[in-house]
Amino acid sequence: MFSSVFPVRSKGHRKPIAMAAMAFAASLFLAQFPALAATCGGHGDPSTMVVSTAWLADHLKDPNVVVLALGTKEEYAAAHIPGSRMANPGEIAPTIDGLRSQLPPMADLVTMFSKLGVSSDSRVILYMSKDAVTSTARAYMTLDAMGLGRQTSILDGGLKTWQAESRPVSTETPEIAAGKLTLCPQSDVVVDVAYVSANLHQPGTQIVDARLPSFYTGAETPKGQRTGHVPGAVNVPFSSLLDDQGKFKSIDTLKAQFAAAGVKSGERVVSYCHIGQQGSVVYFIARYLGYDARLYDGSYEDWSAHTELPVENPAASAGK
Repeated sequence: MFSSVFPVRSKGHRKPIAMAAMAFAASLFLAQFPALAATCGGHGDPSTMVVSTAWLADHLKDPNVVVLALGTKEEYAAAHIPGSRMANPGEIAPTIDGLRSQLPPMADLVTMFSKLGVSSDSRVILYMSKDAVTSTARAYMTLDAMGLGRQTSILDGGLKTWQAESRPVSTETPEIAAGKLTLCPQSDVVVDVAYVSANLHQPGTQIVDARLPSFYTGAETPKGQRTGHVPGAVNVPFSSLLDDQGKFKSIDTLKAQFAAAGVKSGERVVSYCHIGQQGSVVYFIARYLGYDARLYDGSYEDWSAHTELPVENPAASAGK
């Protein structure tokens, strides 16, 4: 395999990201969602991953519903869905060992989300306060890695749609009772550079570049990084997965986009972007469509720093 030829270490001798293989023994009882109960862990599906504004309006005061706003402090202070708590994107995806937007240790995540009132039986609803779809998807991916994916959803259209429908907003910060959170860390969410390098051009695995086409083709170079993309990757720009209203496109449209890009049914989708934010949107949609999905957390920032690893640069090839 490729990785046996190039022993790979993460930037700054960072240990490869490896989610704990064993899951903590725990049970979830979701009073309003018995079908999701049984055991903790697992992933969501189209029936759970996206909720409408109408659904949230009907369930906003349910005792186990926790609504988290993703965006800036200023946006939250100006207007937010009543009762929602602000989740700090910078804390959810901090810089670790020189790499931006990384998955924190599970213990840190337990502390963080417990303070936001998330418990093991919570129904968590995430929404973007303005246009923070990448931060919202990143929060979903994080909760999925924690074992809460089956009970976490994204509000379709976010605050923009909520307000467009003249639904109530608030400027008050709610009092938060700390949650009681027991996790089932999932080992099938985040992968590292060694995993990606070992799976280049491997049957059954498709690497997907979530960046804008100009970066993928090499027409534009990311600051401080090499020009081009991970070899064999196809391009599904994160921004192409939403419509003009900020809502996710229909399942049929999304499936057609993945197929047109070269993603085959049944393949494992490994997404990446610049630093792991845009790639989280592709991760979310891939899960939503039923693919076995992974996120390369270090993304192109990490890959580019490993100069022993190749890149494909279509712009350079076209100029020859």
